[in-house]
Amino acid sequence: MVPVRPFDYERPWNIDAALAAVRDTPGAMYLGGGTNLIDLMRLGVLAPELLVDVSRLPFDRVEETGDGGLVIGAAVRSADLASHLGVRRRYPVLAQAALSVGSAQIRNMGTVAGNLLQRTRCAYFTDVTKPCNKREPGSGCPAVDGVHRNLAVVGYSPSCVATHPSDLAVAFAALDAVVRIEGATGPRRVPITAFYRDPGDDPRQDTVLEHADLITGIEVPPAGAAAHSAYRKVCDRTSFAFAVVSVAVVLEVTAGAVRDCRIALGGVAPKPWRAERAEEVLYGADATEENFARAARTEPAGARPLRDNGYKVPLVRNLLTRTLIDLAKKGA
Repeated sequence: MVPVRPFDYERPWNIDAALAAVRDTPGAMYLGGGTNLIDLMRLGVLAPELLVDVSRLPFDRVEETGDGGLVIGAAVRSADLASHLGVRRRYPVLAQAALSVGSAQIRNMGTVAGNLLQRTRCAYFTDVTKPCNKREPGSGCPAVDGVHRNLAVVGYSPSCVATHPSDLAVAFAALDAVVRIEGATGPRRVPITAFYRDPGDDPRQDTVLEHADLITGIEVPPAGAAAHSAYRKVCDRTSFAFAVVSVAVVLEVTAGAVRDCRIALGGVAPKPWRAERAEEVLYGADATEENFARAARTEPAGARPLRDNGYKVPLVRNLLTRTLIDLAKKGA
């Protein structure tokens, strides 16, 4: 751990002031719960010139939309999301994902936006004594031939094999959520499936956010089939651990056949991985254990395990199959 470099601090009381403060300072960053950012500052991975505290801006509520969906404010704490009665009843996959975040202390501090914006996880990224293309493009990715047991099996590039650690992003991907963003060019909306960037040759930036862009909320479509959903996570410890593999499933079964199915995977790629092949296999198919297992065998599509993480592929398939079976029984 290295000494934290000196930085300035501001706490604006409206969004325009927050945007201006970051826009006018190239080295500025937003501060929400700080559970990831402060750690990276302590490790010397990040050294912002200015922290702009947005935790007190009015984005800390879960609100109903006119069509029956939700807008979840960027500053909503994970603990509050997990305990929200409407979320638990109508979007159990989201409540379960929120309850899977970190520890109780992290859930009480960490915000929804902060969970989505966690940096992809790799021991080489957080160790400034080692090369890492996410910190210094062109320096190399030692994880490819080094320690990569918990890293990506799909969607990675030769420049970066890190995985994205967010639990909430996986649930939001299965719900077809949309991220609300305010920036220099005004407000915009980005589907969560398009929010994260592929690592490519320059993996420094995880998302499509530009400097000074601020997440204000996440739109979740009307519940529908989402009332029959689940999030499951396999990790090395029962608490305060990132997913080795996770699955988020929305499943609607009518008259013994699958009428709606949305699946996202975590712990396998640099971003939430939408299991489109499995969805295609299941749409309209009989809701049987055989069909669930057949669909699961198609994922993660295009998997290219590294030397020590091939175990993730059967783990994904078994976890997905079991989750589909259990959801189908609940909906029967």
